[in-house]
Amino acid sequence: MNILILCTGNSCRSQMAQGWLQSFDSSLTVYSAGTEPAPKVSSKAIKVMAEAGIDISHHTPTHVSLYSDKAWDFVITVCSEANESCPVFSGKVSHRLHYGFDDPGRAVGTDEFIWSEFRRVRDEIRKTFEAFYLEKVKPLL
Repeated sequence: MNILILCTGNSCRSQMAQGWLQSFDSSLTVYSAGTEPAPKVSSKAIKVMAEAGIDISHHTPTHVSLYSDKAWDFVITVCSEANESCPVFSGKVSHRLHYGFDDPGRAVGTDEFIWSEFRRVRDEIRKTFEAFYLEKVKPLL
């Protein structure tokens, strides 16, 4: 099962989703990419995922063009910008889905508030992708 998760910067939401899916089932082939990839994965995303027992410290942002000609069972966008900028995907895609999440990297305020946003989005991604895995992926395995 090949799954690609897309976001704009590929530094936070898509990386978290990739980490969660891989934790649910290590037999899945899961990649993430961005339309405008950041230089590195957000250190806050790495830390909040580590708090949940998921190590994404080895992940690196990549450009969607690296994956555009491959066959995918699922291509999932996790932010509106990526959903709008990737309407055509030249590779073979069996299912295209969109699950939108707020970008915690854009949170402003106190450190406490910013960390709470990263944790909130992390937990929303876990809940959404766990349901995706149980309802859409697992029945196909």
